Amino acid sequence: MSKEATALKEPELQSYRLPRHTVPERYEIRIEPDLVNFTFAGQETITLTIAEPVDQLVLNALELEISKATLTNIKGESFDATVELDAETERAHISTGSRLEAGTWKLSLTFKGILNDKLHGFYRSTFKDENGVKKVIATTQFEATDARRAFPCWDEPDFKAVYRITLVVDESLTAISNAAVRSTKALGTGKVEVNFHETMKMSTYLVAFIVGEFEHTEEQVVDGTPIRIITPPGKLHLAKFALGSAAHALAFFNSYYGIKYPGDKLDLIAIPDFAFGAMENLGAVTFRETALLVDEKTASHAEQERVADVVAHEIAHMWLGDLATMKWWNGIWLNEAFATFMQMLATDAWKPDWKRWETFGVSRAAAFDTDGLKSTRPIEYPVHHPKEMSAMFDVLTYQKGASVLRMLEQYLGAEPFRRGIMLYLSKHKYANTETTDLWDALEESCKQPVRQLMDSWIYQEGHPLIEVEAGKSDKQIKIKQRRFQYSSAGAKEIFQVPIMVKAKVGKEIVFKKTLLTEASTTIEFDEKPDWVVVNEGGHGFYRVRYSADLLKSLESNLKDLAAIERFNLVNDTWANVLAGLTPLADYLKLAALFSDETDKNVWTILLGSMTYLERVVGSADEKTVPAQISKFVKKLATPAHKKLGWEPKQGEDALTRQLRGMLIAALGTLGDDADVRMKAAQLYETYKADRESICADVAPALISILAHTGDERRFTVFTKEFKEAKTPQEEDRFLYALGSFRDSKLLGLTLDKTLNGEVRSQSAPYLVARILMNPAGRTVGWNFVKTNWKTVLETFPDNSITRMCEGVTGLVSEDLYKDADAFFKENKQTGKPIQQSLEKLSVAVALKKKEQATLKTF
Repeated sequence: MSKEATALKEPELQSYRLPRHTVPERYEIRIEPDLVNFTFAGQETITLTIAEPVDQLVLNALELEISKATLTNIKGESFDATVELDAETERAHISTGSRLEAGTWKLSLTFKGILNDKLHGFYRSTFKDENGVKKVIATTQFEATDARRAFPCWDEPDFKAVYRITLVVDESLTAISNAAVRSTKALGTGKVEVNFHETMKMSTYLVAFIVGEFEHTEEQVVDGTPIRIITPPGKLHLAKFALGSAAHALAFFNSYYGIKYPGDKLDLIAIPDFAFGAMENLGAVTFRETALLVDEKTASHAEQERVADVVAHEIAHMWLGDLATMKWWNGIWLNEAFATFMQMLATDAWKPDWKRWETFGVSRAAAFDTDGLKSTRPIEYPVHHPKEMSAMFDVLTYQKGASVLRMLEQYLGAEPFRRGIMLYLSKHKYANTETTDLWDALEESCKQPVRQLMDSWIYQEGHPLIEVEAGKSDKQIKIKQRRFQYSSAGAKEIFQVPIMVKAKVGKEIVFKKTLLTEASTTIEFDEKPDWVVVNEGGHGFYRVRYSADLLKSLESNLKDLAAIERFNLVNDTWANVLAGLTPLADYLKLAALFSDETDKNVWTILLGSMTYLERVVGSADEKTVPAQISKFVKKLATPAHKKLGWEPKQGEDALTRQLRGMLIAALGTLGDDADVRMKAAQLYETYKADRESICADVAPALISILAHTGDERRFTVFTKEFKEAKTPQEEDRFLYALGSFRDSKLLGLTLDKTLNGEVRSQSAPYLVARILMNPAGRTVGWNFVKTNWKTVLETFPDNSITRMCEGVTGLVSEDLYKDADAFFKENKQTGKPIQQSLEKLSVAVALKKKEQATLKTF
């Protein structure tokens, strides 16, 4: 018996998992939205297979009114049915008063619902046209369990079915769904009936319907599939980059997976109000505007990289997620980790000069930060109630999951790994899977014990710390593993760790590979190595801590290390500081060696650690950067800044241009550099007059510096720039700059905007978090959250509350920590994400207490 079958027999699961004796095969759905009154009317006929006689049908429905229900058997006999709705269990109970025999039935329902403003289910999004007139879009977001808000359905991922959608809309509007348009019929009432082709067999959460005023690009056909970018009016000029990215990704995945794209068309649609980054609805992928629309002339490298990544991520899902889908939400990592891994492969193939796997190290570092906590979780864990899976949309699912897949791919070899994925998809297309199905396919393809290796990474929380020291012989090194944790040294878990080693032995660079399955082992060389790097290439998901002598040898040979290896050296050492394993003074000595560093990723961790220390050192509502921080940053970053200058040079790559902007921003904020600030103010005046006059990677730095040093006049100017922005990226730059001022009064005005409608609800929680993380905004931000908690819960999208609460990690004081802990307990906010944010805060508070002397004098 499978795990799934066993799980369904557990009594506590039977209260919310639907009965399995009834299976939907096909939905025919007709929806007519009213964009004036924010309602919709619907009819549907569901073809069912009933496996055994039942007294009633049980399916999901929420916030719907069902006015009519009819059941028809295979003989054509129809029976009127009664409907009982249970809002608490989100179910509809349908019965005819007599027993329903096994066989094929059709359930016909008439219903209506609301176009809500909560960014889930069938909801409304708004924008203003070029004349300032407010327009409404009706759109959907069904993952994980919100299809039931739009039509009654069996709303669990393993109830796959075929869908034929019909949308009735005003003649002036565009209607979009998962499949291509089959026919359009004028109704003579000012409305048209748009009929779409059938979809493949898929889960409810992938169904989509979108209605509104839109423009679209010309179709670009890739391997027989037409691709379009669809935007609200006036934004089509921002679609070219995404179209190029999508075309490449589709061709790449057709080849990589060895299975042709399973839809009949691919639309990528920009939605003004969207809770996530994007959603992988088959053939009708919806996006937040910043993740799809971009002006290549004015967008920074980071902004373009995000669009390319998100586009590739969603297209990867068309196979991993849509074609082959997890059976239940505990397996969501199969969707998201794989799509994250695949987006890296596709983007790296499209833009190799971006060095995407190297820059992924920064994203992976965020997963390390969470995974080092006591309150971490395994990548996959049991999900009882569907609402529990909302916590799985985090860095552990995406970044850690993708990292362990990359580690596995590098250990097995890229081509054997690809063959395993192809086998997995060919075996399970149009079906549902568990994690073990993936391991079976990889083991069959690669002839390696993949399950044994990966179980410790998927089902066991945390990750190892690999400690490296000299062995008994000078030709040896000894490596030991134990679980890495910031606040505990007692964890005993053992991982199966693919260890990749690089060493300088004599005149040669040698490479070693071993699978560490015990607490320790030794690696031997032909002679004593000059230096040793553990985690060669940076693909392993583990921390490394070198003994003092081995660390010293690396510090003397930094130029021999690859950029990702230098990044890991700094990042791991910083993590060991936070865990109390390495003195802060030792880290600062190491950091000081990197003043001539040229890699953007290494600078990300160097400057990130200084930002962290500013929050630790500064007192509440600190308006200026502590002198020791600014002095250190200025000394560290000035040589690299002078080398790069203010203007891009001929032949310079994208990452160097990005580094220039990072260094300028750091010197003008953390570094308190008066000359940089003056130059930034001068260049901003040029930027105001002509957005293309300043390097796109320097422009965000100018805005951040001027916000950091800005007064009320500057605040007014930035508010106006935010409201009148011409691109989504420009809008975000100025919006989040409003959370970076150092005057608590101005930050209070920004907080007011998150509740008065000036800031879209999709962005408001992140802006509040920005202010909580701002040393000058701690008190005003935290008081705002506490005072407006009820309103915040009513106003912000449900899935974004924990994102806002991540900002409490910036409240670095013992008193604020205790207050936050008490507040969340009082308000029954004790889920895993809140626990993790509070624990991260406790780590910072502990560092502040332990390293008082160094923090005052460095």
